[in-house]
Amino acid sequence: MDKRLEEFKRLLDIMDVLRDKCPWDSIQTNQSLRTLTIEEVYELADAILEEDDENIKKELGDILLHIVFYAKIGQEKNKFDIYDVIKGINEKLVFRHPHIFSDVKVDTAKDVEENWERLKLKEGKKKRVLGGIVNSMPAMIKAHRIQDKARGVGFDWTDKEQVWNKVNEELTELKKEITNNNPQKIEQEFGDLLFAVINAARLYGVNPENALELTNKKFIRRFNYLEEQTIAKGKDLKNMTLEEMDKIWNEAKQKENNS
Repeated sequence: MDKRLEEFKRLLDIMDVLRDKCPWDSIQTNQSLRTLTIEEVYELADAILEEDDENIKKELGDILLHIVFYAKIGQEKNKFDIYDVIKGINEKLVFRHPHIFSDVKVDTAKDVEENWERLKLKEGKKKRVLGGIVNSMPAMIKAHRIQDKARGVGFDWTDKEQVWNKVNEELTELKKEITNNNPQKIEQEFGDLLFAVINAARLYGVNPENALELTNKKFIRRFNYLEEQTIAKGKDLKNMTLEEMDKIWNEAKQKENNS
């Protein structure tokens, strides 16, 4: 037997035993596992951003365990099992790749994505273009996905440079509402500006979620350096001037640029 299949069967067998004999595993439900699954996905996302292959492998294993766990619960409820899960994704992949498994012709990755969205509209009950957007998805990821789905059916800028006019338009409208001191309108215009910036990122091949997280990590590194240097000098950040903090902040930037 293929060693991959051997290990997968071993995982299924282990799950059977844990579900039967482990006091913790035996009482878990879809609901109790949900937040743990979300945490595991975020841990995988962190490992991917860090390009940490060892942790990517580890986190993929944790997520695979969760998939097997949900399938086991489905089996116990006589709703579905791991066979149904795998069979379902296999059939979906074949259906959505007619350029590989049938006679549809495509030239670019963009053609594949657009065809993928058209095929999705033919599946299931969600026949609207944006029908499959997950409500609980984080707002930035959701905005990017909304724009990507709209692009899949041709609703997009003809020239990506046009998006900057939209960004500038939204920034102007935001400044106007700030001048008017209208809190509700300010919030709305901030949302419009962020949506336009996310659109710009997409058009230039940048994932805005990944880009922002990289900046978050960069800020944390530099702020930690600022704090460490401050403590080493026997000072307190609260008692320092912005100019003093900026000097150390720029030291952190210089160290990163030189590394």
